[in-house]
Amino acid sequence: MSLSRRQFLQMSTGVLAAAAIAEGLYEPHETVVTHLDIKLKRLPAAFTEFRIAQISDIHFNPFQTSSHLGRVVALVNAQKPDMAILTGDFVTSWIRGRRRHASAEQAWPCAEALRKIESGAGCFAVLGNHDHATDPEIVAEALHVGAGITVLRNGAAAIERKGARFWLAGIDNVTANCADAEMALRGVPRQECTLAAVHEPDFADEMRRYPVDFQVSGHSHGGQIRLPMAGALYLPRLARKYPWGHYRFGEFQLYTNRGIGMIGVPMRLLCPPEITVFTLKAGSAA
Repeated sequence: MSLSRRQFLQMSTGVLAAAAIAEGLYEPHETVVTHLDIKLKRLPAAFTEFRIAQISDIHFNPFQTSSHLGRVVALVNAQKPDMAILTGDFVTSWIRGRRRHASAEQAWPCAEALRKIESGAGCFAVLGNHDHATDPEIVAEALHVGAGITVLRNGAAAIERKGARFWLAGIDNVTANCADAEMALRGVPRQECTLAAVHEPDFADEMRRYPVDFQVSGHSHGGQIRLPMAGALYLPRLARKYPWGHYRFGEFQLYTNRGIGMIGVPMRLLCPPEITVFTLKAGSAA
């Protein structure tokens, strides 16, 4: 049977669409590890080659199971990080009204998987907009009690090694109007190297006003579904200027992680889930 050009094009389009859907459903299970050297001018020499693993936007729900997250954690551990930073949205706020707490309770099985992260200098977290839209107290308690993770809500922690230190400041969620950089940096010496964890990457424009060297963020999912030439079909508010990757502003730097989980449609396309591993080095970023 011969096909007309129109029939051939229609069939080809259908085949390509089916292939894209199949790839989009498979891609969420193909986590990519991105390695990046980060030069920080104020980094103490004792922290040269210090490795930080970042994961973000887990969105623990029926599409992000304990077994899947367990594989992600095993992949994190295989990188042998010195420290881990988790940049929010551990749960998904898909239940509204009084029952939203049921979504927050998903933080407990999520924390059970995250408890197995191995990082000598500790595991730190900030909360995302979905965590706040459910119940931030439940999510924070699950992470702290269930996994031993330090949740920074407009606070900072000193990371020490061989008599030297740098600081990690955690900014509470921007979307929920809970961010307070002044409070987070209170007590942090202005001259010392400081990293910031902020769920929303576009808050970098605010953080650049402070003595902060490097910000890590998530929130965007990298767009989650991206099309050739068109790019991301959708990006959330506060993730549209800096949606994916490494940005430099003189000595201030930002990295936006694509995240692990999904919201909306349970698929990713041309935007695989990501673990980022930063290797810190002393030197100018500019």
